[in-house]
Amino acid sequence: MAPAELVRVRLDADQDVFVLRRIGRAAAELAGLDQQDQIRVATALSEAGREVYGPGSIATIALDHQRLLITLEHTGRSDPAGSEGLTLAGRLVDSVVLGEHSVTLSKRLRFRPRGVPVEEMRARLARLSPVSALDELREQNKELAGALEDVLRLNAELQETNSGVLAMYNQLSDELEETNRGVVALYAELDEKSSLLRETTDARNRFWATVSHELRTPLNSVIGLVRLLTGPGGDDLTEEQEHQVRLIGSSTETLLELVSELLDMAKAESGRLDPQPAHVNLPQLAEQLRMTMRPTREQAGVELRHDVAPEVAELYADEGMLVRILRNLLSNALKFTERGEVALAARLDDGKNEAVITVRDTGIGIPPDHIDRVFEDFYQIPGSLQVRYRGTGLGLPYARRLAEALGGTLELASAEGQGTTATLRLPHYSGPPELERVLVADDDEVFRAAARRMLYGFATHIDEAPDGAVALELMAADPPDAVLVDLLMPRLDGNVLLQRMAEDDRLREIPVVVVTIAPQHAPDNKKVLSKHGLRREQLLHAIRGARGAKDA
Repeated sequence: MAPAELVRVRLDADQDVFVLRRIGRAAAELAGLDQQDQIRVATALSEAGREVYGPGSIATIALDHQRLLITLEHTGRSDPAGSEGLTLAGRLVDSVVLGEHSVTLSKRLRFRPRGVPVEEMRARLARLSPVSALDELREQNKELAGALEDVLRLNAELQETNSGVLAMYNQLSDELEETNRGVVALYAELDEKSSLLRETTDARNRFWATVSHELRTPLNSVIGLVRLLTGPGGDDLTEEQEHQVRLIGSSTETLLELVSELLDMAKAESGRLDPQPAHVNLPQLAEQLRMTMRPTREQAGVELRHDVAPEVAELYADEGMLVRILRNLLSNALKFTERGEVALAARLDDGKNEAVITVRDTGIGIPPDHIDRVFEDFYQIPGSLQVRYRGTGLGLPYARRLAEALGGTLELASAEGQGTTATLRLPHYSGPPELERVLVADDDEVFRAAARRMLYGFATHIDEAPDGAVALELMAADPPDAVLVDLLMPRLDGNVLLQRMAEDDRLREIPVVVVTIAPQHAPDNKKVLSKHGLRREQLLHAIRGARGAKDA
């Protein structure tokens, strides 16, 4: 539907611009625009009209259902494009369209007025008589006075609002100051607690050092004396005396093993268990355990056997830790099995590239509600079982910590009265570690410990840095084969660390994997992993990919 023409105004001289301004404002009022928009339209016409008036120039005001349109046709005495008047007009209306000899201004309407037909609008606009410059100036002064009143009213409202904001700001400042005092007090309390915790940790370390010296030394002495009494060259003992002396030696060895477990558990809790991997002949190790732990005469109804698949006959692991885990599992299985068998089996899980070692017994089993709790320190199943099968409650927690230190897991499955199966999963390697040294730069001690377990067997040495500054020092001293970088670290964060590495000729070629809680903010051209749900396979794949990209 074509726009309805309302009126035409000649623009032969500057006097006609005043007429156009008045008629344009009246048209805006009839079209339903508010007072502010009426003034904007009138001012825009005044500015644009001064740029195009001249003999033969005409302004046409039209209306459609959405816009008020004013077209200024000029004779081309000068090109209005880029003029100051059109620039200002463009700020006051919705659009200004330039033609070869025309300028069209448009203003959107909020709604079409009802009860004012187009014919009546034409009649009203036609009755507007030409005005003088003085009359137009007087009209503009009225508009400016009205606008000034609006400004004064808005200024008063703004001052009132500012007073409210100031009062709220003062209140918030008081609350913030009070909160800050609370935070300072909390930090002081935390510092005090941290100092107490450090003192407690130091005291515990001194305690374990004392235990190591004061208990293990006399226990080793007792074991040595027992061996002198029962070995060749000792005085002849009666059968009963020899039996009692051997009981003393057995009890002392048990106590020494318990002290060793306590010390190793303390090391595991502080993350100081450092595996020393080497090639382990698993069938030979299993046979040695079978020979040393085969059931006594009192357990004649129990068979101890083992079955190791050829593909896992050789493991790359810390043999001492592995022996302790398996001895603990076999000892528990034999303790709680009166009839049947205790079987050690090992196979390869190709899908996860893990060695799966199981110890299955046909003993009394574990009640379902105690399966998870048996891994708690010093926990013992209550009731008759505790009286009948005494223990310290440290064996399984100790075995699980050792398994985690080896980069694996230890789980139990059991049915009461039907036996128990302990499943140990360890990373399977057929050769030495792929990398010599990996650096983990992260302020989260828990994640560093998790990364260390995931990298076990993959790297010979795993260095740790709690922030970017320490990481730079370690890399400068001995450049690693790969670096895991967290982006959020104190002192020197991950982004700055990566920038410093890029500026150093020795460090820029080190493969980097970003492991962070906010991977969307990670730098470009870097392998990026999320800490959430990170698995060993993902981490190793990312490191290999980063190294491959550097070598390419």
